[in-house]
Amino acid sequence: MLSDKIKLTAKDILEKDFKTAMRGYKPEDVDQFLDLIIKDYETFHHEIEELRQENLRLKKQTEDTSRRPVAPAPAPGPGTTNFDILKRLSNLEKHVFGNKLFD
Repeated sequence: MLSDKIKLTAKDILEKDFKTAMRGYKPEDVDQFLDLIIKDYETFHHEIEELRQENLRLKKQTEDTSRRPVAPAPAPGPGTTNFDILKRLSNLEKHVFGNKLFD
């Protein structure tokens, strides 16, 4: 799971305290950069949650769709011959594929 791989949270970054040294970085610069990182983490976290919810919704939708029984194709009516069926099939192919099929 992704959350097991992520080591830091926005709160961890916010609460991180760096020791100062004589010639260290400016604390204001570090704080500004950490603020940007925190915003990114929050954005990533929000996006991940939205994608998880969408994933669950799509899985449920797929399960619901696969559970629906498939209606059998209607049987040809009385008096329908193989010739009639082939003629209808030919007309359907012409409609779907156009003249490409016969070129």
